[in-house]
Amino acid sequence: MKSKSAFLRRQILYGFVYDIDYSELREYNAALGKIGGNLNQIAKRMNATGNVYAADVKEVKELMKKVWDTQKAMLSKQPYMKQ
Repeated sequence: MKSKSAFLRRQILYGFVYDIDYSELREYNAALGKIGGNLNQIAKRMNATGNVYAADVKEVKELMKKVWDTQKAMLSKQPYMKQ
């Protein structure tokens, strides 16, 4: 659009307004951040000691399950839009 007023006119005549809740996306991003931090700690520990601990693997698996569950919940709440 060339101007804000042209955009607004087009929205008034042809546009749609959607109210989207991003709380699930924030939870998803937070869970991904935790996994990234934990993986970095595990990688540092593995490089320093040469060992991989079962507790670390279990923690990563639990966090991955949380991310997957959050993603499924987020996708299930998305509105179906006809085009």
